[in-house]
Amino acid sequence: MSYRARFGNDNSACDSGNSAEGSGSSKGPDEVSNDFDHEIAQLTKHRSRPHRLLSGDMAGKSRLPVSTMKMLAGRESNYSGRGRFSLADCCHVLSRYLPINGPWGVDQSRSPAYVSQFSNDGLAFVAGFQGGHIRIYNVEKGWKVQKDILTKTLRWTITDTSLSPDQRYLVYASMTPVVNIVNVGSSTTVSVANVMEVHEGLDFSIEGDEDEFGIFSVKFSTDGRELVAASSDASIYVYDLQANKVSLRIPAHQSDVNTVCFADETGHLIYSGSDDNLCKVWDRRCLMTYGQASGVLMGHLEGVTFIDSRGDGRYLISNGKDQTTKLWDIRKMSSRAIPRLTDRDWDYRWMEYPAHARTLKHPNDQSLATYRGHAVLRTLIRCYFSPAYSTGQKYIYTGSSDHSVYIYDLVTGAQVAKLDHHEGPVRDCSWHPLYPILVSSSWDGTVARWEFPGDDQVPTLVRPKIRRRRGFY
Repeated sequence: MSYRARFGNDNSACDSGNSAEGSGSSKGPDEVSNDFDHEIAQLTKHRSRPHRLLSGDMAGKSRLPVSTMKMLAGRESNYSGRGRFSLADCCHVLSRYLPINGPWGVDQSRSPAYVSQFSNDGLAFVAGFQGGHIRIYNVEKGWKVQKDILTKTLRWTITDTSLSPDQRYLVYASMTPVVNIVNVGSSTTVSVANVMEVHEGLDFSIEGDEDEFGIFSVKFSTDGRELVAASSDASIYVYDLQANKVSLRIPAHQSDVNTVCFADETGHLIYSGSDDNLCKVWDRRCLMTYGQASGVLMGHLEGVTFIDSRGDGRYLISNGKDQTTKLWDIRKMSSRAIPRLTDRDWDYRWMEYPAHARTLKHPNDQSLATYRGHAVLRTLIRCYFSPAYSTGQKYIYTGSSDHSVYIYDLVTGAQVAKLDHHEGPVRDCSWHPLYPILVSSSWDGTVARWEFPGDDQVPTLVRPKIRRRRGFY
């Protein structure tokens, strides 16, 4: 049975009568309180607050959460005069059905899993493994492998992948200056680099630059014409796919740039995060004039491992090696950064975070909120906003080196769910854009699927013997 049949169409997806809210109900951290009154809190509530008439709240008093049955009764009686649920009504219902049941096995490998990514429409899912395999699964057809890719020019691991907006091409990066591109729209199921199909190499190095570097993060632009990449030479690169060359190199940070992304669909703004503890904002329209960042966001005490944009060109979240996720508003950024505050002999790749450091705070912290509970060790753990369609971006979620996936309420900071199953760090995870489905990928080699309510099968997953190793990225 397809996911559309199981979960329903746009309106019927909101008609389920039972909710399964996250098993965790822990109080939010000190940095996020219930009186968090910033604009993003109001926007989030607006996106996921039901119409007061559908909720039966004729007097206009707030009584949340509103029961699904009451909302259904209000819709059937057409209290709102629209005869259907609004997007906010749907979000209010769907956001209460967290993907916490399972897990079900998607795939199993002897090699650590590094990447988990749903396509924008949720019909395809990409998993990348350290051993050089990338698999694309057809979600609607029982997670059947649609494309099995054996990579080339691999150094250490696949650090990142990105699927083009039209889902015709996939790029993959490693610890080299070359990003490879594969035609995933071809009819060939197995794609062995330069044997079954050509994996074209896109060289990000600049002529005359003899230093080797690796790519930690790579992303397509919304229009599919450009790639933006973060590198170990402290730079950001923009690659023009039509001209087949690097169109922009920005000496962006004082250390490795671990993460980069476009802020919104325009492609003008770029967010970056680095081991120099900073997040930076770059406006490409001003670079030719000023050649420097539009602003700096300070608050992390250790390096930044990942950034996710809310997609509105204003808000972003970041994971840091100081064991926190932070929420930012770029309107609060500074024009310059103060010198790096920490200089301890500590390496997140094989050392535990010092206990005394967990209580430290940046004296110039510009973040709106800080979320704690997960662990950012061993590898570049990733974090994300939950989907706009089904949750109104009400949550943030992150992998963790303690083998779990954590889901936090954006506004209150409460941990609403913790998904425990894996036997190794969960580097990446991905929430389906339409349905309550989440996939986690771990160094134990497993790619696991979490759902609400879940399919008819009994959740089963072979637990592999974990291979102990020191990971770096």
